[in-house]
Amino acid sequence: MNYREAAQEIYDCIGPAENIAAPYNCMTRLRFTVKEAKFTKEDLLAIDGVKGVNLSGTEWQIVLGPGKAAKVTAELKAILQEHKPGGGLSDLAEAARAGDGTALHDAIRRKNSSSWQEGLRKIARIFVPIIPAFIACGLITGILNTVGKIDPSLTTAAWFQLAAVAGNAAFYGLNLFVGINASEEFGGTPVIGGVLAAFMSHPALSSIMLFDEALTPGQGGIIAVILLCFFAAALEKRLHRFIPDMFDLFLTPLLTVIISAVVAIVVCQPVGGFLSAAVGTAATTSVKQGGALTGFILGGTFLPLVLLGIHQGLTPIHADLLTRYGVTVLLPILAMAGAGQVGAALAVYVKTKNKRLRKTIASALPVGVMGIGEPLIYGVTLPLGKPFIGACIGGACGGAVQAAFGIGAATLGISGLPLAATTTNIPVYIAGLAAAYGIGFAATYIIGFTDPAPEEAAS
Repeated sequence: MNYREAAQEIYDCIGPAENIAAPYNCMTRLRFTVKEAKFTKEDLLAIDGVKGVNLSGTEWQIVLGPGKAAKVTAELKAILQEHKPGGGLSDLAEAARAGDGTALHDAIRRKNSSSWQEGLRKIARIFVPIIPAFIACGLITGILNTVGKIDPSLTTAAWFQLAAVAGNAAFYGLNLFVGINASEEFGGTPVIGGVLAAFMSHPALSSIMLFDEALTPGQGGIIAVILLCFFAAALEKRLHRFIPDMFDLFLTPLLTVIISAVVAIVVCQPVGGFLSAAVGTAATTSVKQGGALTGFILGGTFLPLVLLGIHQGLTPIHADLLTRYGVTVLLPILAMAGAGQVGAALAVYVKTKNKRLRKTIASALPVGVMGIGEPLIYGVTLPLGKPFIGACIGGACGGAVQAAFGIGAATLGISGLPLAATTTNIPVYIAGLAAAYGIGFAATYIIGFTDPAPEEAAS
């Protein structure tokens, strides 16, 4: 793919610059909103390299694939910068932060986004930059766990212990990373968010008594950090309005840190601790007590969440489970949805007579096996209808296997076959994958679908 050309084609379709709100990307999608949509899904699908298109509320999502989404988004931002006459929607976002054009910016945001959708987007934007670190560290940990089981004597070697530290690094610094990203996302100063997260996690807190109890470093985890950064950013913006310019540089960060530190200990840590415990208990208890039934439901309903583009709202839950228990029991279950897609797509490949559709499946299957399911969703199963149902059935059965054995994963951000190395029981996880593949294939083959004419095939 020529990323510049792809970005230019997308711009030509959705532009001009003043029509486009600041684009961003997740692992596989270019996401944006527009003031007026003078284009259709079919127009976007006709662009070379576009695997699928989804409209979630007022947010457009163009599926490009892992790696490509970030590069095309960067090129599109560069094109926007070149074409903006100094007052596009992207400028409005920055102007609003500076106190200019606030009314117009708020009006556009109210028209183009609900508070619920915008909240999910903010959560996604906090965690998406951290996902590569989770992937790297999770894979290191998974490989070391496998090696340690094969030869336990290696666990005492210096290289093994150093690698273990590297594998834990993302989780050790997680609160700081979240603090920096969350503060920036909420409109505050990123480093202040990092400082407050470090304060909440500082080991010295354990030696301080408050209300006859020792404080707990890191209490509330990332939930407490997000709550605190939201408060601190709001406080900081309000202080900027009232403190005179000559004192703003000194007083605003000072007061923000001092006041927020008090709020952190008195409010955010207790509330975050309660919410974290509630989420962790609900997730682990539902899987443990519900077993296969819980896994069946979760695995079978996850694809619609991906379809709506709100699945990244689950990322904080996975991250919190990782920090509390060292593994997330939800990820292996939800990963089966993508495996069901693979099985369903294979069935379509076997039955279809359409060469273009077969080519689409052949190009999307490898990344599907690697856990990237959007190309198969938007390029194959969803346009055909019934195969999407077959994929959900496969995901449900695979999820039932994972939940029945309580399989956990020591990372997030990856799925499919690569996730196996990070799971607590590799053979069982692979057995669940096989079940999702096989049942997704069988269900789709039995249900069938209407084979499209060549000109109607998914692109």
